[in-house]
Amino acid sequence: MNDHPRTQPFRTERFKAFVDAVVAIAMTLLILPLMESVSEAASDHKSTAEFFDEHSGQLLSFGLSFLLIATFWMGHHRQYRDVEFVTGPLLWINVAWMATIVWLPVPTAMIGQMDTDPLQAVVYIGTLIMTQVTTLAGWLYLARHRELGAVSTETIRLGAIGDVAAIILFAAALAIAVAASPNGYTGLFLLLLSDPMSRLLNRLLRKRRSEPQVG
Repeated sequence: MNDHPRTQPFRTERFKAFVDAVVAIAMTLLILPLMESVSEAASDHKSTAEFFDEHSGQLLSFGLSFLLIATFWMGHHRQYRDVEFVTGPLLWINVAWMATIVWLPVPTAMIGQMDTDPLQAVVYIGTLIMTQVTTLAGWLYLARHRELGAVSTETIRLGAIGDVAAIILFAAALAIAVAASPNGYTGLFLLLLSDPMSRLLNRLLRKRRSEPQVG
């Protein structure tokens, strides 16, 4: 390890607390457009049933994004559970990850309040893809810097495979969303195939490794 203070890794306590705070704020921001809609509905003397009917899209986009951010946070917690030190490059990878989380409430509000168009799907699902890409970058960095913690090789391998599977499914969902706009967000149901896709990629990787090398 280099003894220069700017290059020395630091412990993860404040890093993890900071990530938790950023995620909590992003999840809270998701509800703000709905709060504004409630105020507007009250001013227009609309009933509760009318509010739910007129803002069903907002409610669905809120629920979806809230669930996705919660899932991303749980994955991040598992990824860094046994990481004891963070370096500058790894910190910047996580800054990029947090940027995607903080940005997600913006396309979520677009889905809930604007007419659907292909670019909107690119912005929303593209953000989800970038979240997975930065998570994958974290796994690859940890694979090359095993001294940062006690993360097992198997955990890193399975984590990276899971991210690759999610990226593939998000990309397929994006293609469906663009092609089938304005009703293409149903393509996100492909994420239910994350576990089967991960197992398939895992089997393919194991098969490739077991094949004899030619030459």
